[in-house]
Amino acid sequence: MLRREFLGGAVGLAVLGAGAMYVSRSPDDETVQPVEVETLDAPGSEAGTVEVPRRGEVTVVEFFATWCTVCEGMMDDLNEVHDEVGDDARLVSVSNEPVGHTVGREDVSDWWRENGGSWTVGVDPDLVLTEELQATGVPTTVVLDENNEVVVSKTGRSTAEEIIEQVREAKNA
Repeated sequence: MLRREFLGGAVGLAVLGAGAMYVSRSPDDETVQPVEVETLDAPGSEAGTVEVPRRGEVTVVEFFATWCTVCEGMMDDLNEVHDEVGDDARLVSVSNEPVGHTVGREDVSDWWRENGGSWTVGVDPDLVLTEELQATGVPTTVVLDENNEVVVSKTGRSTAEEIIEQVREAKNA
């Protein structure tokens, strides 16, 4: 009997917690809280941390995984985005794979080199940014305006043209 009550209480607490998470991000408040993301030593990126998003600038966050063929196929488009909007927006790619478990930081850096990345790349092994931006899969592209409000969030393949247009929308928001 105690086990059943314990399980019932645990489930109730989980539901309450999920409801609180849902309420904390109401439709009227789309401001995203900045998260410190670990960055890697790779082309266009330095080892350390970076705040994502950073108030006062448009930010494009691209969630990817080294096993994702769609993510690999988007790298040319993302290079085009980086070249086109480099002064108007900050582009950050983030792997939300279980770094340290099934993949290492050096694996992510190697993948980055092999696929022509040339901007900031980081990892989110504890899924803090992933949860904050509600990224449910890879690839996921999130464009935030200068007030850290989500302009668009899309899971699946995005083209350079789509992302560039979304950055322009964010600049005009």
